[in-house]
Amino acid sequence: MKIVLLGPPGAGKGTQAKFISEKYSIPHISTGDIFRKNIAEKTQLGLKAKSYLDAGKLVPDEVTIDIVKDRLGNEDCKNGFLLDGFPRTVTQAEALDLFLDNKDQKIDTTLLIDVPKESILERMTGRRVCSSCGASYHVKFNPTKVNGKCDICGGDVVQRKDDTEVTVKDRLNIYDEQTQPLIGYYKKQNKLSTINGTGDINEVFKRVKISLEAYLDDNNKN
Repeated sequence: MKIVLLGPPGAGKGTQAKFISEKYSIPHISTGDIFRKNIAEKTQLGLKAKSYLDAGKLVPDEVTIDIVKDRLGNEDCKNGFLLDGFPRTVTQAEALDLFLDNKDQKIDTTLLIDVPKESILERMTGRRVCSSCGASYHVKFNPTKVNGKCDICGGDVVQRKDDTEVTVKDRLNIYDEQTQPLIGYYKKQNKLSTINGTGDINEVFKRVKISLEAYLDDNNKN
């Protein structure tokens, strides 16, 4: 199966991607991971991406597309893959479709993990991390035993700068601007399944499986 995973920051895409990858034996391809790998290995594409990032600019679509296409050419993608963080724009989605079409392949389905903004704000603004050992906490769902102190090492537990309410709201607004056209793009192709992303992670994965199994059943009938 070739799957695109969509959802706002803080929706739990990373967790669900891991579950899907393990259940269906397909690689989880995160654009962030690809960028880091290419930059660390100083590949031509990695150096090109780094030049934009170092200048504080967004990596252009054409560079991002080339890096993803390069990754999809690997042997482990032969029987399918799960794309997380790509495509982000309709331009990227069209380039992906063209690349796959030239290989007589296609995206099978797109999963949209849908979580209300209020829930995401609560999740993300409540996150805390130990400044010494990096342990993660949440003021509501996983609080420290002693306020402001890490259970493991006793270090100071702080809020990251990108988890403040202003920053989270900005990220959600950017997501809405970029992703709404993408949702429409896949909806027109009849390839969009919306998954309720609220609640326990295992319950969310049950909903994901129901959607994917329904796709597989329909595909086998055809």
